Amino acid sequence: MFAVTAARADSSDPLAALELGQHADPVPPEGWATVTVKAAALNHHDVWSLRGVGLAADRLPMILGCDAAGIDEDGNEVVVHAVIGDPSGGDETLDPGRSLLSEKYDGTMAERVTVPRWNLVPKPAALSFEQAACLPTAYLTAYRMLFGRAGLQPGATVLVQGAGGGVATAMILLGRAAGYRIWATSRSEAKRARAVELGADRAFESGARLPERVDAVMETVGEATWAHSLRALRPGGTVVVCGATSGPMPPADLNRMFFLQLSVVGSTMGSRDQLARLLTFLEQTGVRPVIDRTLPLTEARDGFAAMIGGEAFGKIVFTL
Repeated sequence: MFAVTAARADSSDPLAALELGQHADPVPPEGWATVTVKAAALNHHDVWSLRGVGLAADRLPMILGCDAAGIDEDGNEVVVHAVIGDPSGGDETLDPGRSLLSEKYDGTMAERVTVPRWNLVPKPAALSFEQAACLPTAYLTAYRMLFGRAGLQPGATVLVQGAGGGVATAMILLGRAAGYRIWATSRSEAKRARAVELGADRAFESGARLPERVDAVMETVGEATWAHSLRALRPGGTVVVCGATSGPMPPADLNRMFFLQLSVVGSTMGSRDQLARLLTFLEQTGVRPVIDRTLPLTEARDGFAAMIGGEAFGKIVFTL
């Protein structure tokens, strides 16, 4: 079958580690299902894998991809939940042994993928395969941050750092639909304008002084925006962090944190139950993922290059 793989690790030139071509067909273990992939979405996780972050050398080559929608062995249209873990504790994301597809097990950028049968969620007919493929990582992460970790009520003011990325775009759409007042930041004037078009109430240049302090900050950027995120919070406010694309080691600013009684909450992906609720949320609200571009899987290199170059606003989707 045709697949997109990380053949090696290259921290300085991730595209050099990317290979497209034939790969052995998957053999599902007992209790697993094989899905014929119709669409798969690209995430920063895939680029980090090419750089050798979180993907051990002894697991290479590895089929990339966390996100997919397709058809299972019984002909059902399904969305693939990307977290492989033990759900018996109620939340598989808290399983110490959990992993994402493309870390221990081959991912979704292939004609077929195998996953535990429990990881399949019915795809609503209202969503296309391309739209559904955007959801299991970026949109599920945003859903959990906004509705599972931030502790917010409708009407709260939320600052989204780094408008343009997949998770940030998802938070603008989902947050607005849930009744939050959404502010966004970006270094790019064009991306700030797009954020407002999507539903952000206001958009500011990165690091800009805000008109007032906010109830919560959604943080995906890390070092470059961390100081601004803490300064932006009202006393008792919360910053929810799910990533650190600009670096993981900002100054903690402990004096500000204890004096203003700020909370810092980590968040990673989401559970299968939350993915099912996210699908229902999109059905009920009419919200649909923003897709920057759709490419055939055979042209995946172009999609990776666009993400690495910071050219995309929204999701990059590959179709088969």
